Amino acid sequence: MGPRFSGKIVLITGAGSVGPGWGNGRAAAVGFAREGATVIGADRDLGPMRETEERIEDQGGRFIPVTCDVTDGAAVAEMVAEAKERFGRIDILVNNVGGSAAGGPVEMPEEVWDVQIDTNLKSVFLTCKHVIPIMEAQGGGAIVNLASTSGIRFTGSAQVAYAASKAAVIQFSKVVAVQYAARGIRVNTVVPGQMHTPMVEARLAGQRSGGDVEALIKQRLARIPMGWAGDGRDTANAVMFLASDEARFITGTELVVDGGMSVRCG
Repeated sequence: MGPRFSGKIVLITGAGSVGPGWGNGRAAAVGFAREGATVIGADRDLGPMRETEERIEDQGGRFIPVTCDVTDGAAVAEMVAEAKERFGRIDILVNNVGGSAAGGPVEMPEEVWDVQIDTNLKSVFLTCKHVIPIMEAQGGGAIVNLASTSGIRFTGSAQVAYAASKAAVIQFSKVVAVQYAARGIRVNTVVPGQMHTPMVEARLAGQRSGGDVEALIKQRLARIPMGWAGDGRDTANAVMFLASDEARFITGTELVVDGGMSVRCG
């Protein structure tokens, strides 16, 4: 048997990372490429994807970086059309773009709410809108959307827009999964917990613990029954399983990757 994704065309949004190391999108891009796929990686700018590209090229894989604001319908339509024109198909779509903002409904500015909903939810709607017709025409495909344990549990801090939008991604995936099941398109969701990705140092420490990274990590680890934090590679392994033929009879479900955290705080 050859690599799991030999000959497959994979579109991954958020394929860069906010810093060095294993973000979810970067790890997925590298993983799919390692297993034979041609990976189209989208991000708002090329900078965050340079490390992704280097890692893939170092192992002889194929990575095509593209810039796209996935909250912009025209930009998404153009990106997907160009991918179809160049490769003739899109076999796998991974929606990985996302980000959190602190606050409940009273203290959160309305514009922050709008950006959160667009980034975390509208982006998924737009890529599916334009990719699904291609998958349907070619006889099938697999979509994996990334949510968060914040979408199924209260995970330690008020981030109401993030939690609401990630919960919505889970239900969006279920509805689309049922709608397209008979047409050979599977739709599933990976639900990462408090992973140690570059986001922790780059963004969350400033939001949550006054810049004290060690304090934030200690706080996050205390919630995880396994006592350690996975990273983007653990998320990517779940994504690749759900996108693979090994998961051919799995659609409309969630795979939680959190070291047991959501079970305990549930």
